Amino acid sequence: MNATLALIPLFLVLALLGSGRAGSLAAGLAGLAATVAVAGGLAIADSGPAAAIALLARETPVGLWLAWQVVTIVVTGVFFYRSTLTRAAAPTGNADAPTPRRLWSLCFLLAPFAESVTGFGVGYVIALAALRRLGLGAMPALLLGLYSQTLVPWGALAVGTSVGAALAGLAPGELGYRSALLQIPIHALYLALYWRLVRQAGVPVALKQKLDDIAWTALLLALLVLMNRRGDPEIAAAAPCALLLAVRFWRDERPDRARLIGALRASAPYVALTLLLCATRLIAPVRDLLKPLAAIRPYDFLPAFAPFYSPGFWLLLVAGGVALSTRTPLSRLVSETARGAWRSCTVTLAFVLMAQLYLGSGMAAALAEGLRAGIGQWAVLGVPVFAATGGFLTGSGAASNAMLLPMDIALARALALDPAWIAAVQNSVTANLSMLSPIRVSMGTAIMGMAAAEAALYRRAWPLGLPAIVTGLAAVLVMLPGG
Repeated sequence: MNATLALIPLFLVLALLGSGRAGSLAAGLAGLAATVAVAGGLAIADSGPAAAIALLARETPVGLWLAWQVVTIVVTGVFFYRSTLTRAAAPTGNADAPTPRRLWSLCFLLAPFAESVTGFGVGYVIALAALRRLGLGAMPALLLGLYSQTLVPWGALAVGTSVGAALAGLAPGELGYRSALLQIPIHALYLALYWRLVRQAGVPVALKQKLDDIAWTALLLALLVLMNRRGDPEIAAAAPCALLLAVRFWRDERPDRARLIGALRASAPYVALTLLLCATRLIAPVRDLLKPLAAIRPYDFLPAFAPFYSPGFWLLLVAGGVALSTRTPLSRLVSETARGAWRSCTVTLAFVLMAQLYLGSGMAAALAEGLRAGIGQWAVLGVPVFAATGGFLTGSGAASNAMLLPMDIALARALALDPAWIAAVQNSVTANLSMLSPIRVSMGTAIMGMAAAEAALYRRAWPLGLPAIVTGLAAVLVMLPGG
């Protein structure tokens, strides 16, 4: 199979996104069309028209099944978010006191928790609002708000990691665990950049406070690793963030009864969702009851869909309860959800189908073999580079994993490297780089009313891409023989 032809759909997507003239939807649909054309053309050239028809008939249902499991979380996640907009936000402290302790809790716990539960940049929105309430300027708020994206491998209940695990043939927990180990050096570098940005925002951080930040960051990462090792990645970030946020709030704010009740009421949907998800994942009798209940598994080699075990079911349940308590018309929420989710669902569908065709047609294997034949074992350095590019351009770990992981896994096998660690590098780098995607940046500047400030924000924020890229390159170098 011609590796050059196999590159055409991938380069087309990257070129369209990089041009700034096409969004993820247009690029995804164009990439899918190009993939169908190239895969079908190669099949026809090899075995005739019947082979092309058989290829599409075989791989399209598989791709639709993979995409369905993502779409259910996208839709219910947006529905959950829309339902919570009717409630007051949790208090974060005095509006005129952006203390180092409050900033760390907000940037490393509150906003990442919101992003891990809902995804789609919701954590960024919450972070910007909270940072502005603390009295920070617009540009410092935009920069520090990006820390809501530092746990994106577990964002939207780990939907990107789940997609990556399915494409790599791994259990979601295994990919989550390896990604969590890679997150340790990534987060250590993030912390150093965080102190720099806080200082530039006019909030000095004393040595004693830095030691406090290091201790709490280490505790967060230890819990992240433990949760991925012992539980499911869907709640591996949400549960530690929620636990530590509660402890930090009590330690730093010393709330009186009225303030504590107000905070609990405002955060009740998130607390309820976290507790329900923890119960379904960590309590064995509950997990064993729900996981096989009404489960649908059309393919033995793909994960089953268990409707009552799926995070989407619990998102929908809690969101429905919130809507009833606030007397919000369900028709309005459904309409808002449809308007907010259709694009993300279509983008997901396009990229997952594209990835499945790459995998099933042999195009991914051809690309991997072409790279291996061209530059040998050093071709593996392309994994974090492509992952960074994919995360930056698509703003989605799920979309980037769907587009690139088949090629990465094929390359790992061609070079006799561990596919699981290659998948972890792809997953970690691409998810972390999504924080700098044009989608996130334009959303933040629009919220702050600074649409003309995107270039200025990039000039200040670009170092945030280095921790994941440096860690990814170091990880693949260690995998090489003699590394």
